[in-house]
Amino acid sequence: MASTSSTPSDPSISIHDDTAIRAVNKRYQGLVTVKTKAIKGKGAWYWAHLEPILMKNPDTHLPKAVKLKCCLCEAVFSASNPSRTATEHLKKGTCPNFVSVSRPNSAISPLPISSLPSPPSNNHRKRGSQMGTALKSLALVESNKYCDQVGYINSGFTPKGQDLVLSGGKEDLGALAMLEDSVKRLKSPKASPGPLLNKDQIDSALELLSDWFYEVCGSVSFSSLEHPTFRAFLNQVGLPCLSRRELSGARLDNRFYEAKSEVEARIRDAMFFQVACNGWKSNKCCSGEDNLVKFGVNLPNGTSVFHKAVMTGGGAVSSKYAEEIMWEAVTGICGSGSQRCVGIVSDKYMTEALRNLEIQYQWMVNISCQVQGFVSLIKDFSKELQLFRTVIENCLKLANFVNNASQVRSSFQKYRMQVLDYTGLLRVPWCRCDCVKDFAPVYAMLEDVLSCARVLQMVILDEACKLICAEDPVAREVSAMVQSEVFWNELEAVYSLMKLIRGMAQDIETERPLIGECLPLWQELKAKVKEWGARFNIAEGQVEKIVEKRFRKNYHPAWSAAFILDPSLFDEGHEWKIPPTFQVFDS
Repeated sequence: MASTSSTPSDPSISIHDDTAIRAVNKRYQGLVTVKTKAIKGKGAWYWAHLEPILMKNPDTHLPKAVKLKCCLCEAVFSASNPSRTATEHLKKGTCPNFVSVSRPNSAISPLPISSLPSPPSNNHRKRGSQMGTALKSLALVESNKYCDQVGYINSGFTPKGQDLVLSGGKEDLGALAMLEDSVKRLKSPKASPGPLLNKDQIDSALELLSDWFYEVCGSVSFSSLEHPTFRAFLNQVGLPCLSRRELSGARLDNRFYEAKSEVEARIRDAMFFQVACNGWKSNKCCSGEDNLVKFGVNLPNGTSVFHKAVMTGGGAVSSKYAEEIMWEAVTGICGSGSQRCVGIVSDKYMTEALRNLEIQYQWMVNISCQVQGFVSLIKDFSKELQLFRTVIENCLKLANFVNNASQVRSSFQKYRMQVLDYTGLLRVPWCRCDCVKDFAPVYAMLEDVLSCARVLQMVILDEACKLICAEDPVAREVSAMVQSEVFWNELEAVYSLMKLIRGMAQDIETERPLIGECLPLWQELKAKVKEWGARFNIAEGQVEKIVEKRFRKNYHPAWSAAFILDPSLFDEGHEWKIPPTFQVFDS
């Protein structure tokens, strides 16, 4: 294990470089401490195979970065996320020298099934006829090739390329008996046993099968385990059948306890963390179910782990009740050391509860979710900007008319297949209330209408649609709408603005910005909205007012302070980050 370099006292080194060197040394010492604890049995299992190393600048010989080295294959990885490195390199089999099951205190995994002899082939007639031909011309054989086919090891064959003539003596009886036995097995494969596996190999295979089943949960049903073909396959490779009870019982419990232990170890090793929660608003208008509030923990290295879920009953949750649940989650994570929790992030519905907790525990910085703020901005536009309401109502009228009028629907599907090479109806949102995240169904409807602009114009010019327009005023209104340039310009404007905001929200979820990056995010949004208004010739006043109103609802003084004080904004290589400003467990 590399030794730590002390901070240099060279006066030529700038204060910035000195701070970076101290940060690298601190990160290295932290990883060494974690590995030491893990070796003593107080940390994650993968530290037995990973070793922190200190990378130095070849010119100055000063520490510049911390890396993780695999002790098994000498591969080097980034040290920003040891758990992910262990999963990708060890658990998924990337490391060629890792042979133990990726769980602590487990035995060496047996050989894979593929390394065992293959079961007899089902192509009886072809192989049988080949073997019969071999019996007839047994006096002339290519020794090595035929030996591999029927299993002869020391049967008196000559080297490859030479002819073999059997003597007919006693020494040939063993070989003939083996050949006869092979022919019998090929003719009746049902009587031949499958490959025999020992207990360790069976347990390992079933463990891998259960891992796959859990990973694809939802796409593979329990009933598939009882399918006759699947059971026949398991029997053919020498495995017992896997029952529903086994997958949903002890195996699932063990997976839960392992995941829980790993999460608790990661939280325990963190110097500080941030609690994230969402789901406070009732979705009863759509699903009729009670609220499910999910709590997660954002760790300093940029990762997040799930903590728990709480049922709060139907209807609205009071601010005081939410405050109690939040603080119970904090104490449940860190016990009496509550100062390790540097803050709580939640959706906008619990702003008062966040403010009350921040007043009581002044070291905490409790802020609202940035993703939720951007999503809410789309809802603000739909409520306060007339352009949004007009476009959404017109598209709803158009989509319902095309989907419900049988003759128009047939024409639409015909022309859509001709133009776009696929058919189908226009997507219509089933709900437009606040519980629908980022108005995804409305966005899908606008996208469909915009992509089918040429198709819709062909439908309106179709003779069947002209006949309907002569009798139906709604058809005439839709026809005029489709042929209006104003309608398409307004639709493109609304779609572009929604796409802009949704794209920035998705970037926030992916990049996980720090608290100090909130101000630049909103400044970037304001600039892009201004460009959008100029492009579509839309007055800036009302749009800027809506954006500014949402910005002030989300603003927290810690944004400005972190923007000035956070060194990672000026040091790209800084790895130990302030927790992000949004929760990962957003429904």
